[in-house]
Amino acid sequence: MVERTYPCDGCNKTFSRRDSLKVHQSVHTGERPHRCDVCNKTFSRIGSLKVHQRIHTGERPHRCDVCNKTFYDTCNLKAHQRIHTGERPHRCDLCNKTFSDKRYLKVHQRVHTRECPYRCDVCNKTFSRRDSLKLHQRIHTGERPHRCDVCNKTFIDRCNLNAHQRVHPGEHPYRCDVCNKTFSRVSTLIVHQRVHTG
Repeated sequence: MVERTYPCDGCNKTFSRRDSLKVHQSVHTGERPHRCDVCNKTFSRIGSLKVHQRIHTGERPHRCDVCNKTFYDTCNLKAHQRIHTGERPHRCDLCNKTFSDKRYLKVHQRVHTRECPYRCDVCNKTFSRRDSLKLHQRIHTGERPHRCDVCNKTFIDRCNLNAHQRVHPGEHPYRCDVCNKTFSRVSTLIVHQRVHTG
């Protein structure tokens, strides 16, 4: 057994190597000396920076042996593989809902705590999820990256694009259960139903 002779002053963890202790201590100091030269994001560990840089290079060296989907790092690969196994080892202690990934559990728990740690720097609106903030920020930037391949109309998110695309082939999957009128969007159906409810 390896002797762990280097204790951390900030917590109870011990390490077998001095350099491992030094890397760990950045958790307590907040030091992030490794900077991405593309987007300026900083990291406490050089290994975390190298994995992050794959976002910019497009490198995805970790492959699922079931469906061949590729990933930037082993953490995301392992979480993905639980889709195939059905394993959901992370449980919310408030509602018992289970998750395949610890990160999904952490995001879910904000439903109970009402924590919204992501703030828009333009209008100060807060969000519980980083991707919700990024989507919201497109309102301010005007970015509309999702384009209809029929009419070239653009949308902030894929959900609105998908709903829009039903207009072209005349697809109307949402039906009023009172008068049988059909709609391409569930939101339009909900508004329509007020005709019957008053």
